[in-house]
Amino acid sequence: MKQLLYLLVVAAVMLVLPRVIPGMVVDGWGPALIAALVLAVFNVLVKPLLFVITLPFTILTLGLFLLVLNGIVLWLVSVVVPGFAFRSFGAAFLAALVLSVVGMLWKALTRDTARRSAA
Repeated sequence: MKQLLYLLVVAAVMLVLPRVIPGMVVDGWGPALIAALVLAVFNVLVKPLLFVITLPFTILTLGLFLLVLNGIVLWLVSVVVPGFAFRSFGAAFLAALVLSVVGMLWKALTRDTARRSAA
C-alpha cells in the first residue's frame, strides 16, 4: 500500500514540477502516473546497470555523479512515456534532483511512522 501511495505522490510532484522547471512538460495525470510507474521499473532494471557502467565517474566525483545518473534515468523515462517530456537535460536533472529530495522525505516520514508503531 505504501508503494502505491508513493507512486501517487511522485505523480503529483511530476504534475507540479512543470510550473517550476521550464522545459518540462506533463500532459496530465495519465502521463504522470505512467511516468511514475516506468520510473520505478527503470530504477529497478536500468539504473543498476548504468550504475555499474558509470562507477568510475561516481567514484571520481565522490558520488555526485549519481545525481546525473538520476537525470539520465528520468530522461529515458521521458523518451518512453508520451505526454511526459523534457526540452533539455538540465530540466531532467533539476526534476531528478527534486524527485530525489521527495524520495528522501518519503523515506524519513515512513521510517518515523514505522518506529512509532513498533514502540
